[in-house]
Amino acid sequence: MGVKVAKFGGSSVADVIQIKKTKEIIESDPDRKYIIVSAPGKRFDGDNKITDLLYLCYTHREHNLPYEQLLQVIHDRFSSTATNLGADIDFDESFREISETLAEGCSSDYMASRGEYLSAKLIAAYLGYDFVDSAGMVFFDNKGKFLEEETNEALAHALENHERAVIPGFYGTVMGTDEIKTFSRGGSDVTGALVARAVEADVYENWTDVSGFLMADPHIVENPKPIHEISYKELRELSYMGASVLHEDAIHPARIANIPINIKNTNEPDNPGTVIKAHHEDKENNDIITGIAGKKDFTVIAIYKNMMAQERGFVRRILGILEDFDCNFEHIPSGIDNVSVVVSNKDLDGRIDELVAAFEKQLNIDHIECFEDMALIATVGYGMNRRKGVAAQLITALANADVNLRMIEQGSSEINIIVGVENKDFEPAIRAIYNAFA
Repeated sequence: MGVKVAKFGGSSVADVIQIKKTKEIIESDPDRKYIIVSAPGKRFDGDNKITDLLYLCYTHREHNLPYEQLLQVIHDRFSSTATNLGADIDFDESFREISETLAEGCSSDYMASRGEYLSAKLIAAYLGYDFVDSAGMVFFDNKGKFLEEETNEALAHALENHERAVIPGFYGTVMGTDEIKTFSRGGSDVTGALVARAVEADVYENWTDVSGFLMADPHIVENPKPIHEISYKELRELSYMGASVLHEDAIHPARIANIPINIKNTNEPDNPGTVIKAHHEDKENNDIITGIAGKKDFTVIAIYKNMMAQERGFVRRILGILEDFDCNFEHIPSGIDNVSVVVSNKDLDGRIDELVAAFEKQLNIDHIECFEDMALIATVGYGMNRRKGVAAQLITALANADVNLRMIEQGSSEINIIVGVENKDFEPAIRAIYNAFA
């Protein structure tokens, strides 16, 4: 017997049908002992997420508008779901408390958190599991900073007294107080990872409405292959380059505890999904890359200076100027007498002329050029640098697709090749790379 922690997203607890699927999944494996749930999501197109309705109640209260009818809609949805499931739970007292707290002027975090709170109460009653509130176990300081070690200690201590439990995701409390505080994004995913670490789980399952990750964006590549296994490092590279994957905060607690994460689909429970592991696995001979991801709208600033390589601190001064402009850099490819800085257009915020002027004034350079409307594409796969001809295969694929390659960078980390192309070539480039390796 092992221990599995399973998190179910909003689509998995949206209605009676989905909740029944969730119960079947949980009861099919006795190792699934700790369950984390989100607030109920949309049941159909045009429906509202519970969290959105709760935020709307808060907004109405803030503007002295009536909110009672909205709160009653939420009450009715939970009550009717419980009745149809045959769950032994009465939500009247919970909603009386929510209504009174809202009338007294509660925080938006408190109001938003009630979706997860009520969802966990419902699922616990339906499963016959203990309900364990995240409040008082997941901690933030009085400035809103998450307290990782204090949370891990509190969760481990509290859950050792519960063989099976349902825990609401998304929120905790300011340490030493009853003030509710929510995570900024991916909150239920984060809570699931925290619980997995605290109970030293064998696996953290993240159940959602997709069967894991895909090798490329399905809006660009038709029917891309699924990713069955991926390392944390590969996942981070793809996530940073724009792939829609778990947020870093939702991965970190499981990663540091070396707990694999399995992304699964509630509607296709037999699909193996994607397993995220701490360590790289040797790939099969025909499986060179793991995934492809990219982002548009960058500017490449190419700086030329004779004998640049002999001038100590030159790159440091470049980075200092970027820091003065509050700009992050994405990449810095360089040569003997030149260095290029890749900056997001969002960070530049229309200040390219000012930044160029600062470079010219402070660096005494010979020449500077700017290439706007650029896109970056990362081809990610552990061990690519040990495979002969990977870069050549990639460059050939782009040439055959009539894509002009403006930049290429491959670090020594053996995990990715990054190319720069014009925005207009972004989608053709991704398709070309995918077709060359998939």
